[in-house]
Amino acid sequence: MKLRERREQCRAFRNATDAELRRQLNELYRELFNLRMRHATRQLDNDRALQNVRRSIARLKTIMRERELARALQAEGDHV
Repeated sequence: MKLRERREQCRAFRNATDAELRRQLNELYRELFNLRMRHATRQLDNDRALQNVRRSIARLKTIMRERELARALQAEGDHV
């Protein structure tokens, strides 16, 4: 995945709602499962696809965690 594609993907993740992020995470996990099955049966042409999907999952989870921490920090500030 090229740098421009990664930036666009991150931008799309950041602009998505929490529900959309969860749906995309589910889709990425399904895609990873399918890629692993194709890899195990030697039907996968591009081994790099596994790495790209794993990294996309990591990016998505990072954004979800950032939002979670921001909400916690905001809630903490509201109680003070």
